[in-house]
Amino acid sequence: MIELQNVAMGYGGSELVAEMTLKLVPGSFHFLTGPSGAGKTSFLKLCYAEMLPTAGYLNLFGQDVRTMTRDDIAHVRQKIGVVHQDCQFLDHLPVAENVALPLTVAGRSVDGAELRELLTWVGLRAQAGALPPQLSGGERQRAALARAVMMSPEVIIADEPTGNLDWEMSLRLLSLLVELNRMGKTVVIATHDLNLIRQAKAQVSARVLRIANRRLHLAGADL
Repeated sequence: MIELQNVAMGYGGSELVAEMTLKLVPGSFHFLTGPSGAGKTSFLKLCYAEMLPTAGYLNLFGQDVRTMTRDDIAHVRQKIGVVHQDCQFLDHLPVAENVALPLTVAGRSVDGAELRELLTWVGLRAQAGALPPQLSGGERQRAALARAVMMSPEVIIADEPTGNLDWEMSLRLLSLLVELNRMGKTVVIATHDLNLIRQAKAQVSARVLRIANRRLHLAGADL
């Protein structure tokens, strides 16, 4: 699915990450931890080909990124849903249209019933016609998750999705991600919140990874 072997990435003579080896298999659940500036976001960007390695081997869904065209990368990204910490929306469009935007951009028709079902699943059915500035932080993150899964991706990548949320909203978002994993989706979450990791590990078999000194390590069992 996503495989890295001794991957390094950097620019201007400076390495952001180095010697990273990992294989994400279907249905797995991973947490990614590490101090600010350790390279978590860079690692995630490698996983959806927003950044490309400067050394090593990166394989996405059976394709070596070194041989992939722009169209190949665009096709692969449809299989990966991404939730950013600072989720961006088109403020002049209602929530429902923002959530459906990946389909619109891809030139695919939007099934109204499926869209309503998705908004109901994230608890935003009543906010379908609201504009993004009218949403709370928790509602924005759930809308971002709905948008990320709109194309029925195989992998969900979330970069600090609960960083700006209170504990109750964090648990609500986590429950949705756990549910996606139980449906067979691969989930990768970057987070500083060890309590969130402990909460998830009580529900799913989650592997915890840590980036330190630009390298990827398996975190200890004490998490």
